[in-house]
Amino acid sequence: MPIPVDKLTDPAVRAFVAALNSHDRAAFHAALTADATMADDGSDRDLEEWTDREIFTTRGHLDVEAQKGGGRDLVARYRNDTWGEMRTQWHFVVEDGKVARFETGQA
Repeated sequence: MPIPVDKLTDPAVRAFVAALNSHDRAAFHAALTADATMADDGSDRDLEEWTDREIFTTRGHLDVEAQKGGGRDLVARYRNDTWGEMRTQWHFVVEDGKVARFETGQA
């Protein structure tokens, strides 16, 4: 049973997941620091290009199964129209109430 987004512990991560799931680009970018970075499967990626391809144009969605590390480490079912569904892990670095970096990959 997924953890409801409003029950995610860390407010910055909660805002990130809520924006991702609602496909709200403005809210998503508001959840990030101006210089946010990310990695997928251990490789740094261009954040704008990756989020456009993996989230916004392919209807990405995150169902969180577990959280730890104060809510900054998630295990989730991630799905989009390109790859289908897969079990993923997410790690977030938060600075001043916003996501400064996230790392994702298969769990």
